[in-house]
Amino acid sequence: MPHQNYLNREIGVLQFNERVLKLAMNSRTPLLEKVNFVNIFHSNMDEFFMKRVGGLKAQHQAKLQSYSVDGLSPKEQIKLIYQKNIELNKVVHDFVEKELKKELEKNGIHLLRWRGLTAKEKNWVTDFFKNKIFPVLTPMAVDQGHPFPHISNLSTSIAVSLKHPQDDELLFARIKIPPVFPTWLKIEASDDPKSIRFISMIDIIIQHLEYLFPDMTIENMMTFRITRNIDIKANKDEDAEDLLEFITEELKQRRFQEVVRIEHGNNPDPWLLNFLLDELDLKQEDVIAYPGRLEYKDLKSVYKVVNPKLKYPLFTPVSPSALVDPGVNIFSVIKQSDLLIHHPYESFANSVERFIVTAANDPNVVAIKMIFYRTTEESLIVQSLIRAAEMGKQVVCLIELKARMDEERNIHLAQILEDAGVHVVYGIVGLKTHAKVILVVRREQDDFKTYAHIGTGNYNPVTAKLYTDMGLLTAHAEITKDLTELFHYLTGRSLKNTYEKILVAPVSLKDRFIKLIQQEIENKKKGLPAQIIAKMNSLEDKDIIKALYQASQAGVGIDLIVRGFSCLKPGVKDLSENIRVISVLGRFLEHSRIFYFRSGSEDPLAGQFYLGSADWMSRNLLNRVEVITPIEDKNLKAKIYEILEIMIQDQVSAWDLMPDGKYVHRGDSNQLLEGSQELILKQTQLRHQLYLQNRLGASLT
Repeated sequence: MPHQNYLNREIGVLQFNERVLKLAMNSRTPLLEKVNFVNIFHSNMDEFFMKRVGGLKAQHQAKLQSYSVDGLSPKEQIKLIYQKNIELNKVVHDFVEKELKKELEKNGIHLLRWRGLTAKEKNWVTDFFKNKIFPVLTPMAVDQGHPFPHISNLSTSIAVSLKHPQDDELLFARIKIPPVFPTWLKIEASDDPKSIRFISMIDIIIQHLEYLFPDMTIENMMTFRITRNIDIKANKDEDAEDLLEFITEELKQRRFQEVVRIEHGNNPDPWLLNFLLDELDLKQEDVIAYPGRLEYKDLKSVYKVVNPKLKYPLFTPVSPSALVDPGVNIFSVIKQSDLLIHHPYESFANSVERFIVTAANDPNVVAIKMIFYRTTEESLIVQSLIRAAEMGKQVVCLIELKARMDEERNIHLAQILEDAGVHVVYGIVGLKTHAKVILVVRREQDDFKTYAHIGTGNYNPVTAKLYTDMGLLTAHAEITKDLTELFHYLTGRSLKNTYEKILVAPVSLKDRFIKLIQQEIENKKKGLPAQIIAKMNSLEDKDIIKALYQASQAGVGIDLIVRGFSCLKPGVKDLSENIRVISVLGRFLEHSRIFYFRSGSEDPLAGQFYLGSADWMSRNLLNRVEVITPIEDKNLKAKIYEILEIMIQDQVSAWDLMPDGKYVHRGDSNQLLEGSQELILKQTQLRHQLYLQNRLGASLT
């Protein structure tokens, strides 16, 4: 299709991050949560440059004639990215300096410069420097006997130009800000107990440079920060036996990957900047002039200030109604009917973790099979798997070593599980395994019964409190049979490519989605109800987009809830005028992937519902192992449909994507209105309370 029918992926990612920044600037957002969203904004920008910009630069340097879906060359995209980065830096700097700092001060939280400290505080900071910071610092000079030091990714440094008292030659030295200390140090010597006062680590070190370079003349200084490319190139010749070795070696090399960005604060010293560009082999276009202080890019210690009034209200995830009773056997519950769990509103601990813990301890369970993409070794799930293996159960874990930015953690996790006797598999050659699946085989009387969990999110207890995800707990025979076949494909040499119920990438998922879209077109032509609702993180696959355009042209109503970027242009006459694209952002990261097709039915709940791990991106549909499961229980369908409707109608936290690629915040000024996340949270809590009241009433009766 013509390039003008698509939006640029890279700019779409930056626009998403712009919406994150707008959350920080929203008057509805509690003060310390504003601080947190500023942190998330900067972290997202770092991740974007590490993951995406390096690849674009490599394409440009190799003079590859590759173009984005909207027809831009790598060089054109790089230029747009740097322009957008500078624009967003200006916005966040102005917000922090002109609004956020003042609002913090009104609430007794002060981000201070050295000159703003009292004499008592200066003495305390100097003592802290001498006793704790000074021994950790390692100034690195550059001269004939000292080569230019390695500068690690995302490290902040102070560059200093020096002169020997008897020599006019300028000398270069670099001081790395030690990551063992917070970027903003809380001063413990304040005379005002109600005031929380911070000073930055950069400021502390700059004020005490004479301790690091005694008797030298300090000419000038500047702070700078570098970002390196972290992309691990796929090895087409890799095999399963050397994958671990390959990833391990790549991680070692990542420290030395090319620098894709250097940032500096206000008024950089020209000599120091040119020295850095020469040594790092960078050009002027690789420089990002941050309009303020680099230490504002990390406000984590400020966010940790204990003040519940300045944060989102605390809540406790509720237990799914069927699992409220701690004594009930979870397998009996699942066998009776499927369970749909919606995190973080419903408890991860009392559903997914309980499923695994029970399986590990149950003497009738003979096998547990699981896929890990991102998790933490301290999780109860990992400990339960280890215990199950030690008890003699067959435990199989597929751990995706190529989960970007989690490779090192996953390698360590794999080694821990292997040491405990777990059968560890590293995935399929040439593919990432991104599916979220658990399979449990249990001996029941003279037979074996299989239970499963299929989810949209990682098995991580930390992100389960921060991300919105869904998971299905089921004993449905056709689904569990499919999943058994899937694990044979993942761990053995099965060439299985057809499944009864589940949709699997790269085998059938993309074709099935396109056929489902085409079926809606046929239904519309026949005068039957036709509708598509899809919720995902990102939308990029050109064939899916083409099919959606065709559905729109046929008159099918399409609502797309896409948190991140969409390469589809909605609302274009004669192309996509029946398509709406919205992005919902709030206190939780929208992460669930849900797909609905009306299927010609008058009753919307008679349509087809799916959930799983895949976005509508080419990488998910063609280069990853993904699993999507149908939802067939009508009560569970009703739960999903209500959630989708709430999000579509959101007037507080939803953004509409316009035909020109810009996003417009609905942002109703009525402070009494609630965003979809707040409404779902409140409804979930209320229903739980009503369930408990009814249960109590029934027991009393």
